[in-house]
Amino acid sequence: MDRHEAIENRVAANAEAEADSSAYVPTLQLTKGQPPPIAANGGLSYMSFDRDGDAGTTAAIEAALKQIADGEGQALIDRIENAPPGPIETEWGLGFREYEECLDHIRANGIEAPEGGLALPLRYTVHERPSYSIVPSNALWRDPARKTEAELLRKAEEDNGRRYLYFPQVMRDARRIGEYYPGLSASRPECMDKLGVSLAHLESKCSNFYDSAEVERVFYPEIERLLLEFFPDATDALVYNHDVFDKDYQGDRTEDQDARNPGVNARYANLVHNDLNDNSGRVRCRELLTKNLRNFGREQHYTEAEAEAKMSRRFMSINLAKPMETVGQFPFVLCAWPSFADQPYITNYRVYDDRVGETTRFTYRPDHEWYWFPRQTPTEVSMLKCYDSITDGSVSRWSFHTACIDPTAPPDAPCRKNVVVRSYVFF
Repeated sequence: MDRHEAIENRVAANAEAEADSSAYVPTLQLTKGQPPPIAANGGLSYMSFDRDGDAGTTAAIEAALKQIADGEGQALIDRIENAPPGPIETEWGLGFREYEECLDHIRANGIEAPEGGLALPLRYTVHERPSYSIVPSNALWRDPARKTEAELLRKAEEDNGRRYLYFPQVMRDARRIGEYYPGLSASRPECMDKLGVSLAHLESKCSNFYDSAEVERVFYPEIERLLLEFFPDATDALVYNHDVFDKDYQGDRTEDQDARNPGVNARYANLVHNDLNDNSGRVRCRELLTKNLRNFGREQHYTEAEAEAKMSRRFMSINLAKPMETVGQFPFVLCAWPSFADQPYITNYRVYDDRVGETTRFTYRPDHEWYWFPRQTPTEVSMLKCYDSITDGSVSRWSFHTACIDPTAPPDAPCRKNVVVRSYVFF
C-alpha cells in the first residue's frame, strides 16, 4: 500500500470520529506533483485523534513514546557516531558531522558560488521519519507523575540534533534573481509566486524592537500595510506574532506569552526547515480567526462559517525578517520552491496542551536553489512563504529556510539582530 492509499484509508476510517469531534480537522491538501509527506497517520492532522477536547495531543505523545521505544532513531545515531572519521556516505551525498569538516571539503573540491554568492555548509536532517517536540509550556514537564516520560521525551528532543549532518550548498545573491530568471524581480509578487521568496523595502518608525508593546503597536500595522501594497490583489493582512533575534543582547530575554512578549532569542535556527505544512497552514489560520489563539496582533472574532468563507479563497502565510542593523554574521537564507517542489517533506509535530502544530524538515539535495541577501540592511525586509492554499502547482506552496555562518565575514562581524514577524495574507 502506498502513502496515497494510506491517506484515503485513514480519511474513511476517521470520518465518523471527526464528525463527533470539536477539533478542526483540515483536509490534507497535497500539491499537484508532490508526493505525500513523511508523516504519521498517513499525513492526517492529529486533530483527527481528538479525545475529549485534547486536539489529539494525547495520541501524539503516545506516538512519540512508541517511536522512542522502537529504537530506530537510536540505531541511526549509533551509525553516525560510530562511522570512521571524515565524510559519511548517505543516500543523498556526502554529509559531515562538523561544520569545519564540510567547509574543508568545499574548499578542497573547489566548489564555487556565482558573483555575490557563497559556498558553505548547511545542516539537514538525515532521518526520514516524523519527529516530535513537546513544547516547554506543555503541562507534562511539570507533572511529577510523568517524570519518567518527561525524561524520555527530553532525551529524544536532544537526540534529534544528533541525526543532522552538514552538506555543501551554494548561495545565490537574491538581489540578482533577475540574472537567473530574466524578467523576474525580487521586489515583485511574481517572485513570491514562482520562488516563494521576495524582498521589500520599509522605513520603520519603530524605535525599540526589544519593546514588544511598541513592536505590536507600530511595526505590526507597518507590515500589514507593506503586505497589502506588495500584493495588490490582497484584501486583508494579519500580523499575529513576532520574534527578536540577538545573540549578544545583554538585557532580559525572558519570554512571557501571557504578556504577549516573545523575549529575545540568543540562538539562530541552524536546520533546514519550514514553519508550516499542508495541515498546519490551515489549522493555524483557523484558530487565529475563530479563537484568536496566541495572537499578538489585531483581535479576530470570526464565526466558523465566516472563517470558512474567508479561507475558501486564496490565503498565504508569509514570514518577514527585518534587520535592526546591517547583518554581519548568521544571515538568514531561503530556498526556492522549484528546486524541491517534487520532494516529500518530513513532518515535525510540536505538541502543546491544546493543539499539535506541524512544521517540516527536508533531506539534502545538491540542486536545492538557495538565496541570501548579502549584508541585508535595516530597510530591507526579506519575505518567505510558509504556506499557500493554492495546490494546483501553478504557484509556490512554501520555501524552506535556515541560518548559516558566513565564512567570508570578518571575525568581528556583528551577529544578526533582527525581528521576524509572521502573517497571513487573504485574497
